[in-house]
Amino acid sequence: MTIRMLADDERIDWVRLARSENVGPVAFFQLLRRAQGDIQGALGLLPELARRGGRNGALRVPSRNDIAREIDAVTKFGATTICACEPTYPRALAAIHDPPPVLTAGRKLDLLLRPAVAIVGARNASTNGRRIADMLARDLARAGWVVVSGLARGIDSAAHDASLDGGTIAVVAGGIDVTYPPENAELQADIFARGCVAAEMPLGIEPHARHFPRRNRIVSGLVRGLVVVEAAMHSGSLISARFALEQGREVFAVPGSPLDPRARGTNDLIRQGAHLTESAEDIFRELGPLAADLAEPPQEPWGFDADEGSDSRALAHAREVVFARLSPSPVAVDELVRDCQLSAALVRTVLLELELAGRIERQPGHRVALI
Repeated sequence: MTIRMLADDERIDWVRLARSENVGPVAFFQLLRRAQGDIQGALGLLPELARRGGRNGALRVPSRNDIAREIDAVTKFGATTICACEPTYPRALAAIHDPPPVLTAGRKLDLLLRPAVAIVGARNASTNGRRIADMLARDLARAGWVVVSGLARGIDSAAHDASLDGGTIAVVAGGIDVTYPPENAELQADIFARGCVAAEMPLGIEPHARHFPRRNRIVSGLVRGLVVVEAAMHSGSLISARFALEQGREVFAVPGSPLDPRARGTNDLIRQGAHLTESAEDIFRELGPLAADLAEPPQEPWGFDADEGSDSRALAHAREVVFARLSPSPVAVDELVRDCQLSAALVRTVLLELELAGRIERQPGHRVALI
């Protein structure tokens, strides 16, 4: 499917597939590839693939009326439903492994297409940490960069507030109409009025713990570089940094005192090769001229695959091998392919069947786990 604006009927079917039970981003694009870019054909593949994965009952697929009402509600809220094949969808995000098939965003959609840098960090940020986030965000915005963050307390809030005039994008874990955290209600309203609020989730969805890693991979996917200002070890900000590295983004970290737990994560990032960052100049030096944007994804970014499960005997064997090596602990898909000693195509097919059957969960960062 080429990059183009969808007709209203096509958009409804695209969102229907994205909102179908057990259809995550990776499964969505695998289904689209198998159907040669035909979204109705992709919807038609769901029952058989889910059955092959061990599903007994039918998958829940929203009706066309359900999705038409969702899109209408988004429009009335003052936002837009953007599908991943459309030219208004951010090119940088489309290039990652698992882009959201659908974004809900409002209001200044042009910000999604401009070069951007993310600033993330501790929710319980220090006064100095907030000052540094403020300084970096203001300087980036003055230089023409859009500042992206996750609208969390602390560093995120400071970065958004400082870049409102120049351009900021808040990526939220729930629906864009849901305020979280509650104390950021005024800031979220200001960003919606003067910047852009974007979400993978539909309107009305309250954020849950599992939504935040998915939100973080969008934050890093939208940008050319990600700056971590303060972060404890094993924090969400370090997860964002890992996603950024996996997505080929530059990672920057502000050093801090070894006596402050909020500096241990950033200092460790520097130890592992992140760019030591004390001012926006350090960021500009690494990212280069503003015009040197990320390479655009191909015109047909999802390609077309033949049915990788056409050999029933090979597929039956692959199901046994793959399932035996899965567990509730996440494993990288590349590692699973090596361990199974099967073709990547066969492993992808089995994982697609298991995901549609509701037996595995895909996690950001190319990882899967049994449910």
